[in-house]
Amino acid sequence: MSKKKLLISGGYGFIGSNFIRSIGDDYDIFVVDKRTYAANENHLNNINLKGDYLLDICDFGELKKVFQSIGPDKIIHFAAESHVDRSIANPEEFINTNIYGTYNMLRCALEIYDSKLEDNKKDFFQFIHISTDEVFGSLKSSDKAFTEESTYKPNSPYSASKAASDHLVRSYNKTFDLPTTILNCSNNFGQNQYHEKLIPLTIKNALNGKEIPIYGNGEQIRDWLYVKDFCNAIKMVIDLNISNERFNIGSNNEIRNIDLVIQICSILDEIRPRKDKKSYSQQIKFVEDRKGHDIRYAINSNKIKKSLNWKPKYNFEDSLKETIAFYANS
Repeated sequence: MSKKKLLISGGYGFIGSNFIRSIGDDYDIFVVDKRTYAANENHLNNINLKGDYLLDICDFGELKKVFQSIGPDKIIHFAAESHVDRSIANPEEFINTNIYGTYNMLRCALEIYDSKLEDNKKDFFQFIHISTDEVFGSLKSSDKAFTEESTYKPNSPYSASKAASDHLVRSYNKTFDLPTTILNCSNNFGQNQYHEKLIPLTIKNALNGKEIPIYGNGEQIRDWLYVKDFCNAIKMVIDLNISNERFNIGSNNEIRNIDLVIQICSILDEIRPRKDKKSYSQQIKFVEDRKGHDIRYAINSNKIKKSLNWKPKYNFEDSLKETIAFYANS
């Protein structure tokens, strides 16, 4: 039996590249990627891609040609602008990529799906949309964690653009019967993440003797999910051919930003001590808070745990140490 064709948008990004590296030889993999600042071609070194397309998903004409050429069986849509600060400075880019780009992906996917309907080859078709817990807004300390039924309350241009893309995906499922699954994950961390994000930024700034910026008072709480655990969840969804669903995916690792940064500094003190023997935590600097900064995110993953028997496999502290060692040695 021939392998299923898996088309991945944003394959050179953080989560996309980790997913491709984790999936092995089970599928024929085709990548569409614009190669923005957050992508890195080295992320997929030694990976046997069946197709690799330098392409902006906002270019519908070229995207359609790629879809028609491949005829994918499964699509995983990672491609997105994802940094909140950048969305505040330039919302238009996020609206274009995250909303219009997703619309283009859906249009192309529907055309392929309809052709497979005609050929009676539709059984394994999936469109998997990778999204975020930020679409649900901010929680108070006493609030229960986000579930799949939580109300959308995005507070930044980034989260608003992702919320809109979620709604588009759902609409194509309900209106056109496109087999879709939406995955709303908590904050991912691990190898190959661009250094603007909190964990790699903290590590790099610490080791380079720079200030480690903390927004506001650092009391913001995030639920941290090791990228390998998220990749395992995605693979489970495609292997089990799950469609017409949505899942929240997190690890119940709620930590204040300031506590996480102090923990990173403490680990660096052990594995790469400063020459003056002082703690890296002395480099922490509190800066003006981000506009519209969400206070707390927390994910309830009971649905995917119960229905698919998924659960995080990796210990948070061990995964964090592995991540720190990666950036310290790269």
